[in-house]
Amino acid sequence: MVEYPVMEPEFRTANHGSARDFLTIVFKHKAKIVTVFVAVVLTALIGSFLMAPTYEAKTSILMKIGREHLNRSDLGENNPVNFNLRQEEIINSEIQILTNRDLVERVITTMKVENIYPDLAKMKTTEGVNPLDVAVLRFQENLKVENVQKSNVVEVTFRHEKPKMAALALNTLVEKFKEKHLEVYSDPRSSFFESQLTEYEQKLKESADKLEAFKQKSGVYSLEEQRSLLLRQRTDIDTAYKASQHVIDELHRKLATLRKQFGTVSRRNESYTPSERERVITEAKSRLLALQLNDQELRRRYNDNSRFVTSNQDEINLVQKFLRDQEHDVRSNVKTINPVYQGLEVELMRTEADLNSQRAKSATLHKQLAEVDLVLKNLDLREKDFQSLSREVDTNEKNRQVYREKAEEARIADDMNKRKLANISVIQHAAPPLQPVSPKKGVNLGLGIIIGIISGLALAFLTESLSQTISAPGTAEKRIGLPVLAVIPQKD
Repeated sequence: MVEYPVMEPEFRTANHGSARDFLTIVFKHKAKIVTVFVAVVLTALIGSFLMAPTYEAKTSILMKIGREHLNRSDLGENNPVNFNLRQEEIINSEIQILTNRDLVERVITTMKVENIYPDLAKMKTTEGVNPLDVAVLRFQENLKVENVQKSNVVEVTFRHEKPKMAALALNTLVEKFKEKHLEVYSDPRSSFFESQLTEYEQKLKESADKLEAFKQKSGVYSLEEQRSLLLRQRTDIDTAYKASQHVIDELHRKLATLRKQFGTVSRRNESYTPSERERVITEAKSRLLALQLNDQELRRRYNDNSRFVTSNQDEINLVQKFLRDQEHDVRSNVKTINPVYQGLEVELMRTEADLNSQRAKSATLHKQLAEVDLVLKNLDLREKDFQSLSREVDTNEKNRQVYREKAEEARIADDMNKRKLANISVIQHAAPPLQPVSPKKGVNLGLGIIIGIISGLALAFLTESLSQTISAPGTAEKRIGLPVLAVIPQKD
């Protein structure tokens, strides 16, 4: 069997056939397409008019690096350290706080569920669903937080059926966010520093009392000053003692010479002449008067136990004894006219008196030197205890000062937190929106038209593909595998 190729008309092309088939299907099912199109468009219009309008309030918040991001050491240096935080990290942290469930719950609790979502207030908690939980979820769904690119500004929007309620809820959210922000970044150490400050103030008082009691008991007030004064006093006493010893040695030599000379004078029954004896007594009285005047001057400058006062008093006593002895000798002895014997005797008595005076002075100085040495020794023995108590006082004072500064910083931070002073600034407060953001009737109508056309065409082609009839020549060729030779139009 020989197959002959079928020659198609020149005007028929593949594309022309496809377009003709498409139009054939459209005109065949035009009623269905129009019905679906009208139904979809009417549904979109009715839904747009029946849907409750939703309003969107918007606010802008500026996030800055503030004192919250500065690290302050608990003790020691008070210089704050700035963490190397990126702006993105700070803003992301603030957004997490802003969208936190606890913060949303605070807002709803403040505004009351029945005010912000009246329909949820009618729900019963006995059904196992808490209206507050549902309100929180709905609030979070309508809340949107976005970071403005390349800035530290955050835009917050909230949608609600009532424009005033949308603005009020958003402003309340911002206020609660400030409080939550301060709670998160605040360091509740004020009470700790206050308690530590009180404790170290008590320790300082106790250590100061112990040091004062030690001073009163041991007589140590200023260790270095007392040691310096005692060493200076010991040097003066030692110098005076050595000088007195030197004078005593000279008087010993002088006395030995006088006694040797006195032994060479022939001994007679006559004693001293009255004139020479009276002159010695007069000189002794003058010496006594000078010592008494000096005693008055010393008592005005020093206390009665001073070494200078006691030394001067010993000399006064010695001169008074010498006067008594001489006056007794004057009354008991016979006058003489031997001037050599008389002069030697007078000089011998004067030298003996000076020697006794210097011995008494030297003994007093030696006693005072021993007393100063004893005080220095006791001072050295008490130095360790004194320094230990002083260090304890200094340590407690330093700790008290540190905790006082930290407590003051904590009180300032608490005051700033109470005044809501943070690194957050509201650029624009939320205001009741004038136009709803949904439904958008024009957009819904356009979408309804597009969806209606697509739905009608889709229904027409679906019906055609499921139908057993042949509506187009191309379909017939595909189904029977033979070329179409002629087409006879159908007439109703």
